Amino acid sequence: MDVVPVFEEKWTYKPFSAHVDEKGNIYARGSQDMKCVGIQYLEAIRRLKLQGVTLRRTIHVSFVPDEETGGVDGMKAFVKTNDFKNLNIGFALDEGMASPTNEYPVFYAERIIWQMHIHCPGHPGHGSLLLENTAGEKVAHFLNKLYEFRKTQQQKLKENPNFTIGDVTTVNLTQVQGGVQPNVIPPEYILTVDARISITTCLKKFEEMVNKWCSEAGQGVYVEFEQKQHLVTPTKVDNSNSYWIAFKSAADELGITLRPQVFYGATDCRYIRTVGLPAIGFSPINNTPILAHDNDEFLNTATFLKGIDYYQKILEKIANLAGYFKKNEKRLKM
Repeated sequence: MDVVPVFEEKWTYKPFSAHVDEKGNIYARGSQDMKCVGIQYLEAIRRLKLQGVTLRRTIHVSFVPDEETGGVDGMKAFVKTNDFKNLNIGFALDEGMASPTNEYPVFYAERIIWQMHIHCPGHPGHGSLLLENTAGEKVAHFLNKLYEFRKTQQQKLKENPNFTIGDVTTVNLTQVQGGVQPNVIPPEYILTVDARISITTCLKKFEEMVNKWCSEAGQGVYVEFEQKQHLVTPTKVDNSNSYWIAFKSAADELGITLRPQVFYGATDCRYIRTVGLPAIGFSPINNTPILAHDNDEFLNTATFLKGIDYYQKILEKIANLAGYFKKNEKRLKM
């Protein structure tokens, strides 16, 4: 299954051995993200079938490639096909995230991803000189602006106790290219910036701000976009969404506390929402440190098994949702 790479020497146990320690913790890459959820879906459906449960709606379970590398050849491509359209999907469930508290996060939207290359050209020359208009000076000016903005977002997060990281915009310098040898001032540096923009931010104003930083940094500085997403309409988590009502009803019967929020990363949900379908991200993992993509990723066996029970209840509630079946409102996708 689709998981990220490992640094085996950093793990206590072999990352693909699924070692279970004395506390019942399963150590394995993908134990939280997201082999667990795929297996839980299948086992919950198996139990419903064994119990002879009849559902009003069809449940489709999809396993697609490349989610960890952007989903370009996976869900992004799949939602554009006739095969997907012919499934006649009404609602989708996808992965969520572990929670270190007793609450369960439920994700109804995702931040907007902009990945930018900032080109900073300048006067090249010998490293012993004090040349004007160098690429490095422009880099310094741009990064000062970037990190000033970053501090405003950190402050916003600190000042709002109800905020999560998904409620603010994050900007991070992730790559720097340029230079040929220590004594040569390079003709250009290229900065790569990963921005995850909050869904309440005006994208036009954000782009104007980045362009202003470029113009202020110096002559010839410009932004090139590797990825520039638009705002995808969030899934409603209120009484106007009958699927949410069914999901919430199941959670209430299970006695679990949900916390709707904006996902800070990216999942395949964004492609499903892009084609106009409601989608919720949920993983039944609480009281567990968030270790997706980390060393020593683990999931406790009791938490894993409890999650299957949760999905049984949730799937039955959603797939038995009554009411008038409009076109594209007949089936549940996972």
